[in-house]
Order: sequence, then C-alpha cells, then structure tokens
Amino acid sequence: MQMSALVLSSPLKGWIASLSEAPDAVFAGRMLGDGVAIDPLGGELVAPCDGVVVSAHRAGHAVTLRSTAGAEILMHVGLETVALGGEGFEVHVREGQAVKTGQPLISFDLDLLAQRAKSLITPVVITNPEAFEIVRRDQDMAVEAGGFLMELRPLGGAGVSDAAEPTNEISRAVTVPLMHGIHARPAARIAELAKTFAAETALAVGGRRSSARSPVGLMALAARHGDEIQVLASGADAKAAVDAIADLIESGMGEGAPVPAQKTSAQKTSAKTTSAPAPIAAEAPLAPAALPADGVLKGVLAAPGLAIGKAVRLASTDIAVREEGQGAAHEETALLAALNKVRAKIEASASKGDKARKAILAAHLAFLDDPELLAQARSLIAAGKSAGFGWRAAVGGYVEALRALGDRRMAERVDDLIDLERQVLRALAGEDDEATVLPPGAILLADELLPSQLMGADPGVIAGFATARGGPTSHVAILAAAMGIPALVALGGATLSIADGTALILDADGGSLRVAPDAPALEAAQTALAGRQARKAAAKAAAFEPAVTRDGTRIEVFANTGSVKDALAAIENGAEGSGLLRTEFLFLDRQTPPDEDEQARQYQAIADALQGKPLIVRTLDVGGDKAAPYLPIPAEENPALGLRGVRVSLWRPHLLKTQLRAILRVVPQGQCKIMVPMIGSLDELRAVRAVLEEAKRELGVTDHVELGVMIETPAAAVTADLIAAEADFLSVGTNDLTQYVLAMDRGNPELAARIDALHPAVLRMIAQTCQGAKAHGRWVGVCGGLASDLVATPILLGLGVTELSTTAAIAPEVKARVRALDLLACQDLAARALAQTSPEAVRGLVQASLGA
Repeated sequence: MQMSALVLSSPLKGWIASLSEAPDAVFAGRMLGDGVAIDPLGGELVAPCDGVVVSAHRAGHAVTLRSTAGAEILMHVGLETVALGGEGFEVHVREGQAVKTGQPLISFDLDLLAQRAKSLITPVVITNPEAFEIVRRDQDMAVEAGGFLMELRPLGGAGVSDAAEPTNEISRAVTVPLMHGIHARPAARIAELAKTFAAETALAVGGRRSSARSPVGLMALAARHGDEIQVLASGADAKAAVDAIADLIESGMGEGAPVPAQKTSAQKTSAKTTSAPAPIAAEAPLAPAALPADGVLKGVLAAPGLAIGKAVRLASTDIAVREEGQGAAHEETALLAALNKVRAKIEASASKGDKARKAILAAHLAFLDDPELLAQARSLIAAGKSAGFGWRAAVGGYVEALRALGDRRMAERVDDLIDLERQVLRALAGEDDEATVLPPGAILLADELLPSQLMGADPGVIAGFATARGGPTSHVAILAAAMGIPALVALGGATLSIADGTALILDADGGSLRVAPDAPALEAAQTALAGRQARKAAAKAAAFEPAVTRDGTRIEVFANTGSVKDALAAIENGAEGSGLLRTEFLFLDRQTPPDEDEQARQYQAIADALQGKPLIVRTLDVGGDKAAPYLPIPAEENPALGLRGVRVSLWRPHLLKTQLRAILRVVPQGQCKIMVPMIGSLDELRAVRAVLEEAKRELGVTDHVELGVMIETPAAAVTADLIAAEADFLSVGTNDLTQYVLAMDRGNPELAARIDALHPAVLRMIAQTCQGAKAHGRWVGVCGGLASDLVATPILLGLGVTELSTTAAIAPEVKARVRALDLLACQDLAARALAQTSPEAVRGLVQASLGA
C-alpha cells in the first residue's frame, strides 16, 4: 500500500543548519542517521509530529519519538550535554507516552547550556533511514517552533501497519530478565553465541538496533531490566539463531530477576526512571584544583601497599588525524593493517602475561574484533573520510553511549575503548607506543591511566600510581593489584596540581596521598616501609618453618588455589597444603560441563603439584555472580540469595556425583578432603554425604573421606554446633559471610569501603562457629579474605581458629605473624574485639595492643 509523505515541524525556535555543521563526528558523520541541526533561540523542545515517546534520556537532554507513520526521530539538545547530569533540563514526558504535534517535551536553561555545553547545536535525526528518506528540508534559515522542518517519504511501504523488515527476517520478542540489563558480560556472551550462526542477527530496543555480534553495540543499546526487545535474524539458520539467542537472554545468565507480568510498559518506565542512577559525566579533562591545606588527598583503594617516591606526571599526547581520506581503498587497507598490528601486539603481550593481564587483553581483542566498530569506520571511509577519522568517530560514538548508560561498571570499560583508539591511531601514523622513561621510585599521576600505559611501563621503577578519576574495578586497578603496585583512584582534580618531582607518600591501604611531606612524616613512612620490607624478607626466608605460637600452639597455614600454577606457588611460599581449591575454573566459560575423566586429571595434577600435602576441594560453587551457560538457573529476584553453591549441586545432583567421583579417584587416597559451599542447614550436608557414600560404593572406596562445610551464611554460623556433629571440619568463608551478616553486596563499589570482615558482628559469627565446633572436637579454618589480613591473625587465633588458608604470596608473612603471637594474649584480644562497635575500632585495638 502507498504511504503518504510525513511532514515534520521544527521542535525549536532557532536557525536551521546542515547536520554536517554539528561539531561532533557521530552526528556530522550521520552515524545515527540523516537530519538537520538547529541552533536554538528558545528554551523549549516540542513534538515535531504526533507519535509515541520511545525514549526520554535519564539526563534529560534527549528524546526519541516514533511517529504514527513509524519514523524514529531523535532530538538531542546541545552536544555533550549528558555531562550536565540533568542540570538545566526538565523533561515533561515519559517513555511510552502518546504526544501531539507541538506538545512540550523538554524545557532547558539556554543560558546555562551556553556556558557549560560544548555546543548548543541540536541535531534532529531520523534514526531508521532504512525505512524513511528525507525528500525535502529547510536549511540555512530561521525557523519558529512549529514551522516546516523536513518532509519524509516511507521506503518500501514502511509504517506502523507495514513493517519495514526484510521479507526473510524473523523475530522473537523477549523481556530482559537481567537484573543489570545487557551490560558487558551478557553482551559478550550474546555476541559469542551469535558468531556461531551464519545468519545476520540483531537486537532491537525501541528505535535502536545493533548487530548481535557486537558486544559494544549491544551494551550501547542500554537495554534494561524489564525492557521488551526484539531478537532478529535473517539467513539460512535464522530460526535457530533467534531461538538460541532468545533462550540465552531469557535464561538470565545467572543474574536474572523476575519481571511482574502485570506491569504495563508505563509502569516499567516509571520504575526504571525512579531507580536509575545518575548518568556518568562525559569525560572532559578535569580542571586542576587547589591542594588541601594539610597536603593530604583522599582517594579510593585500587591496589594495596605503601610507597614513597617522586611525582611523575603522565599525560597522553593528543593524536591529530586528518579528516579527508586519500581514497576508500587506500584508507581501508591502512585501517586493516593497523588493526592487525595492534592485534599482534596484544596477542604477544597476552602470551607472556599473568592471568589478570590475559583476561584484560582478551577483552581488548574482543573489542578490536567488534564488527560494528569496523562497520562504522568503513562507512565513514566510504564517505571520503580518512581511516583515522573513521576509527576515532566509531569509537567515540560508543564511548559517549556507554558513558550515558549510568552504569559505572560499563563506564569503566570506556578506558579500554579509548586505549584501543589510541593504539590503532598510533599504528596508522606509523608511531611506536608512547614510551616514558621513568626514574626509579616514580609515583605516576594522571587524570586517568590506560591499561596499555601501565603494562608498557617497567614495573621495577614504578613505586605506585594515583589518578584523579577512575574506579576500583577498572582494568588498570586489577592490573595494579596483579603487579603488586600500590594504587589509589578518584582523588579529584587536586592530583593534577602536583608538580613533577614533588615528594609523595602513597598509603593505598589508608586511602591517602601525602604531598610534599615534612621530615617527620617522611621519616615515619620510611621507617614503616623499611619495616614492611624487612619483615617480608625475613618471613620469606623462614617460609618453610612451621607456624607455632610462642606458647607452642600449632597453626596450619594453607593456601587457596585454582590451578596447577597456584598449587606450585603455594609450595614455593611454604604453604602446608591447599585449604581451598576453587573448582569453578573447570566449569565456567564453556558450553558443557567437564566430564569425570577431565576433572580427575585436573585434580590429580594439582594434588601432584602439592607434593602429597593436603588438598581441600570445594565442590562446585556457581550461581549469583558466577554463571555457567549449561545451567539455566531460573530468573531470581536476588541471585545472591537464590540457587548458589550447594543448592545448585542438589538441584542438579548428577553434576555433584560426577565431581565427587572425580575427587575420589585422586591418589593417594586421603590426600583430598571435600568441602561443601553455602551450607545453610544440616539437611543439606546430609544430602551431599548420601551422594558421596553412593559414589564411594560405586568406586569401591572403603576408607573414610573427610567431608567438611563452608560457613558462609548466618544460618550455618548460629547452628554450627548442630552441623559440627556430622561435619568433619568447618571452614569460614569470610567474603560471603560478611556480605550476608552486614546485608551489603560485596560487588557494589559504593559499599566497598564499608564491607570489612573485622566488623564485630562478623567476628561474633566466627566465635559462635568455633564454639559449636569445639563441642564436637572439630577444627575450624578460615579460607576467606580475612585469613590473608595480618591484622586479623591474632583475633582469629584467639577465637579458636587453627587453620588459615591465605593467598600464596602472603603465606610466609602469616606464618611469621603466628610465630610472634602468644595464644593467651590472642584470646584476651579477641574477647575485647567482640565488644567493639566498628571494624575501625577493632583495627585500632589490634594496633594499640600489638603495634600492627
């Protein structure tokens, strides 16, 4: 059926200009679609036609309408106005609301925008150009709000009643059950699955669409919990592709939460609007700020440690790119060569790095191979732009989209994209990586530090680093911890006022950076640092001596492991065995579970690496923040309180039995003990023991096999006396126990500083566990993070803990700490710690009593 033309009126009073005049490559390059730009002379944006609000951005600066004919019209007030976080804007409509031509959509403070925004230019863009083309538009003239702006013509009968879809494209509607929406991890999994099909696949949200093979594009869709999306595909295996991708999304991927069926779309929008966090500000360079009077800046711990050194300002030089290309063939060849050069460099770096470096560089490779980024760059090259211009614009569009989502975890991935942008641009220019010659003892200062900058520096000369911005879960923070480099982030603009060569004391554990310290402060820090280094060296020298208190009490110091490499590190550092083998390394990041033979081989290799020393194997602990594709855990309101640990094993007992049989096959028998995670009741332990006894009968094992439990829930701690009657040992997992006792999500960076296992409430749970175990002659260990905290060692011993399973690297220091303690003094200290009112008070008590 022939559809009539659609006339759009101007949503603003102002001057109509070409979209090419917008000082933004995303709009000027028409990456989002064709349209016009309006320089506003008034402070009200109105509807250019009758339609429905598809999206009203949470920062208040943009709105998208779908006309009654099906055209999608994006109106973006000003450029980089997302940085204002809603300041100066008032939104009058909500998503899903029907509007009439001329109805107010957004009011804004024109004077404030003139002072604060990059530009007042307001793009008005048709975001579904495959369905509508602009046949007439006004340009280079003044216009009143409501005056003629442009005329659209449907293509191929597009409209509400005539969908502009390819005839062979099929779709399936899905309501997003993911609690945090389609963020980085589910986006990567969707993209990985999509690449296994020949069909062209996509996800669509409102008027936005992205290839399902593009993890960056999927994140930029900003699909949130409860949103209805379309899974689309065309090609020979389109039906299978749509079903597989839709099923994966509907599975919740381990982080699902139910969406009440009775919610209307308006109710969903309202709920999301009120609960959505503020958007992350666009990353304009921070202005240097004045240093505080005492010269001490406070920041957020990124990697622990203490450092004394001189400030070295690190600033990335701007990389200029020419806009005009030298022919599409030349520019595309240059871009592909640069991408291959960067890819080879990343692969070479990953091959010689540790686990943290390899994981981060794998993410970089995934972004580098993102088909949407390449397609965006190629489209600009085809329009006559240079390879550098196209690549920068493609990355820049996604950077802006990710920053605008309001999800700090995704915003921290922006650094990775910026890092790749710079590496590819340098390769295009034929430049080598930026190399800064650093003096020994350098403390790097920067607005933000990119992963490649840290990986490219000599770790032997870096004493630490501090950044004005950044987050504790960013990739550069993870790298710093893996490299043993003390680091602070989010210190603010005053960081940028510190002159090169200024003396600094970086106390990452205390969250402070002291600028130009006086002689007494410098002397105290040097004494503390020398003491730390001397104690560490002495502890390493005595790593293989047993841990016995001064009054003769034997304490076992084990190490946590997750691979053969970890087991070798444990032995090298004097650990007396492994108090926790995390078996998830075998079960995650694969489409099917490991069979019995594969598991048995891996457990045997780790047992061999431990040279006959005890190995405590924790049964599968997935669910919550650890998802396995082959375990479609039903959507849960709160995954941390749902199917986790032993509950998953009892939900799928065949997996449990296979794992137990594999553990029982390790020789010599008796080296392995078995530990069950997330126990909440004695009934769960009994159910696991029944499966264990069945596996023993099948394999002809007649010897006793020790079966213990992890104390990670308050329920297990308060019923420890009941559980200990049948468990062979108890081991406290302080990480989860702390989050459940304090009712704080340990994955929430906003709460990170307050989640401290030395909270008296957590210590009381450990005390009750030890008392319950003692009644039945069972030993109690600690395998959570608290075991590696030297401040906690005397308190744990005083409460009755006799085994500590630490990180391998700190095992020598824990053993040395034990040798310096007297058990009676520890018991007195522990009793006083239980009477404190905060973890800070507990740490202060230990400091005052023992000087550490």
